[in-house]
Amino acid sequence: MPAPLSDKTIATVKATVPALEAHGLAITQRMYHHLFANEEIRDLFNQSHQGPNGSQPKALAGAVLAYAQNIDNLGALTGAVERIAQKHAGLNILPEHYPHVATALLQAIKDVLGEAATDDILGAWGEAYWFLAELLIGREGQIYREQAAAPGGWFGWRDFVIDRIEAESETIKSFFLRPADGGTVIRHKPGQFLTFQLRLPERGPVKRNYSISSAPDDAGYRITIKREPAPADRPDAPAGAASSWFHDEARPGTVLKVAPPAGDFFLDEGPSPVVLLSGGVGLTPLVSMLESLAADGKRPPTWFVHGTQNSRVHAMAARVRELAATTTGVKLAAFYAEPGNRDVRGEHYDEQGFITLDWLKANTPFEQAVFYLCGPKPFLRALVSGLHAAGVGPERIRYELFGPTDELMAA
Repeated sequence: MPAPLSDKTIATVKATVPALEAHGLAITQRMYHHLFANEEIRDLFNQSHQGPNGSQPKALAGAVLAYAQNIDNLGALTGAVERIAQKHAGLNILPEHYPHVATALLQAIKDVLGEAATDDILGAWGEAYWFLAELLIGREGQIYREQAAAPGGWFGWRDFVIDRIEAESETIKSFFLRPADGGTVIRHKPGQFLTFQLRLPERGPVKRNYSISSAPDDAGYRITIKREPAPADRPDAPAGAASSWFHDEARPGTVLKVAPPAGDFFLDEGPSPVVLLSGGVGLTPLVSMLESLAADGKRPPTWFVHGTQNSRVHAMAARVRELAATTTGVKLAAFYAEPGNRDVRGEHYDEQGFITLDWLKANTPFEQAVFYLCGPKPFLRALVSGLHAAGVGPERIRYELFGPTDELMAA
């Protein structure tokens, strides 16, 4: 554990909250500008989340503000620290990377705040940064040791071969991976992700996270990837580089560099009923959970509720129906926002429209269940806030957002 922060540092950091509320985004954008002058550090980041229209600077600004607001109550940030450490572990962030971020962050504060960034403020933020950094370095080291010591485990990047590829819908494919060395793999926790280090033509090194969509086993993993289109608000922007590469270039026999499974979103082992709620390709970690639940006859009753546009983009529908048909206690519901002409209610889908709180209250064990959610921001915003408002405690709501998280270094 790092040494406790001094009272002076806590007071000084708290005093910067108004400045961070006003200038936090400018500070984080400037920080990334400094960081990316170093190619080695730049390559640690997912560049699709950066830039003036990227979501990572905004997420980081929120994280820095939350840290300042809770600097005297760091227990409130325990969950956030674990999420950061898990993401860093996937990206192989090492202790030697942290000084670069410290330098860039402090320089960015000085650049944006100018004379208001006094020596006392810079000193306090330096101490606060390294307090958090030492917490993360310690936790990440523990994760790395556990990953390397686990049966089938490894540290860093390991070569995997694509064994086969299956089309799941018009826009989604599954890729079945086996280790190139013929060995076993870590049995992941259902819901966790893998990180890939890719080298794309004209893009150089790229890192991406993809959820594991299969139940844990010793032989390999399945990932299920949607071809990402250009952003709706920027139709002239390029489509997702990594997802397009997987869909267009990856073949059986293609070798990929893969980090061990990581992530703090995973199925627990409690006795409560489970409701798995997904939107679009957000079903991938929940299919891993469903397969795991189906393989364990002692697990509690399970509801798998999925929302998507129509059957053309409804991925893994046959697999989910197969699991429900062969497993006692599994119930399914599919919501189609815009059913196609050939989509038959009761065959392809169960409800038209979007998943609602009223439907969940009427059709699931709402008062007892643990809810696991994964999907795009609007989906999570509506359902997570709705569950909270309906009195579901935070201990019964687990969710994963596909995109950047509030963190101080990675993604």
